[in-house]
Amino acid sequence: MSCLAWNCRGLGNLCTVRELGEIVRTKDPSLVFLAETLTDEARLEFVQGEESEWRLTGFYGEPETANRIEAWNKLRCLNSYPICPWLCLGDFNEIVRQDEKVGGALRSHNQMQLFRDVLDECGFMDLGFVGPKFTWARHYEDGSSIWERLDRGLATNNWFLKFPGSRVHHLHCDSSDHQPILVVFSGLEHPRRKKPFRFEEMWLSNTSCEEVVKAAWYCTSGAEDGREVLNKVEKCGKDLNWWNRNVFGNVRRELEKAKKMLIKAEREAILSGNNFQVRHLKAEIEVLLDKEAIMWQQRSRLLWAREGDRNTKYFHSCATRRHRKNLIESIRDDEGVWRVQ
Repeated sequence: MSCLAWNCRGLGNLCTVRELGEIVRTKDPSLVFLAETLTDEARLEFVQGEESEWRLTGFYGEPETANRIEAWNKLRCLNSYPICPWLCLGDFNEIVRQDEKVGGALRSHNQMQLFRDVLDECGFMDLGFVGPKFTWARHYEDGSSIWERLDRGLATNNWFLKFPGSRVHHLHCDSSDHQPILVVFSGLEHPRRKKPFRFEEMWLSNTSCEEVVKAAWYCTSGAEDGREVLNKVEKCGKDLNWWNRNVFGNVRRELEKAKKMLIKAEREAILSGNNFQVRHLKAEIEVLLDKEAIMWQQRSRLLWAREGDRNTKYFHSCATRRHRKNLIESIRDDEGVWRVQ
């Protein structure tokens, strides 16, 4: 489970929307908090469980220094609620120490102390970070710049004990002066393991797939009868993996490439009056979409998947959930200690 917080500085910018979509697809956060969306409507959902209940606050600090005390008082008000594990993340528009800023004038000691005071009153601990130190930057035409760490993740001690391996990652972006922060609750790196061989049903759409299988199966290694079959199966898998990389191709990569070529071909067709390349690419994309649909349907492990819409988000989410369910990140031993390996 993970949370993403980002001061995106407006969702009316197409580049921001595109970059947000890319971050969400890449990091797959369970919760997303956006500040300064500049949209007309906002919605706050309060989710609570039973024994596993904990609080999440997406925070945006007052940009005006004179009004910042109002933001700190809001945190104090939230702190008066019934005690439960509490995670607070977002753009606080303030630093804790002078070394969290480079360039520009020194921050007022009293201004930072007000921030430190409210952190102490709420019992917050800074979760630290992985990646570049600063989350906000402003660059001026005279060549000077200011960098500050304004975005962070804070948690109470009982939240930290609940998720002791949590990590805050500073991500990169180009469409906002604030960097997104991603809180990964487990904090455990996925163990590197050899990817098991799986036969892809979409390979059957290519006639050369059968030739690869036959060639591997008719090849003899001179081993004993029992071992001979295992050797053929292993060789068949290796040959199919090579064939997939070098002949069949990565479906998603090829589909993206074909779509880019189609955009270019359509511009050329408008000027030349010849749409042959456009029609050719559209037919190629249609074939690739069918292959992609078969790939996700197979991964979803649904017997009725072949009746569904092509490449729906449902098939994609089923495959993603299955991957999460099958992943064992750690095991707790008899003494209650979590073991990674």
